[in-house]
Amino acid sequence: MLVYWIPETVNTLPLNATHRVGIGAFVMSDEGKVLVVQEKSGKLRGSGVWKYPTGVVDEGEDICTAAIREVKEETGIDSEFVEVLAFRQSHKAFFEKSDLFFVCMMRPLSFDIEKQDHEIEAAQWMSFEEYAAQPFIQKNDMFKNIVEICLKKKGSGYYSGFSPVSTKSSFSNRESFLYLNKRDLNRTSNDNHP
Repeated sequence: MLVYWIPETVNTLPLNATHRVGIGAFVMSDEGKVLVVQEKSGKLRGSGVWKYPTGVVDEGEDICTAAIREVKEETGIDSEFVEVLAFRQSHKAFFEKSDLFFVCMMRPLSFDIEKQDHEIEAAQWMSFEEYAAQPFIQKNDMFKNIVEICLKKKGSGYYSGFSPVSTKSSFSNRESFLYLNKRDLNRTSNDNHP
């Protein structure tokens, strides 16, 4: 309303945020166990669906750091960021904003679960096959595609996502991350492609 009171000048008020950035942390052990949770609120509350830990990236937080933080907050598990497997963009989502959602492959560094009581109903390690076979996962295109990506990554290792590479901006001299496919970047033209 204050902007309408000063029509002769250019409005310099910053616009409201247009996007929300979220992460989904796909934490898989070497034995093929997946870290899954059931949430206390949201669309899946009380449905019995097991899903991977998810959350929103805080302002000024990198995607890789947010994934580690969310896993720790929801399950008590220490983890290491491996790569961004995929991302989704949707519009008119949370509070009518556009939504960027990054699916992150994580490696567990601990295994004893201490679930967060505020948001999480239950947390456990589950076989990848049991997770993938859930009817909700099989009926949801996004989750089904994520399962296919993780299966490819787990089985052959031929799927390569995007790993963070530390960069510094010449404008601000602040560290940030460029997410890229290191495996294919390091290949030469003589390498065999899968």
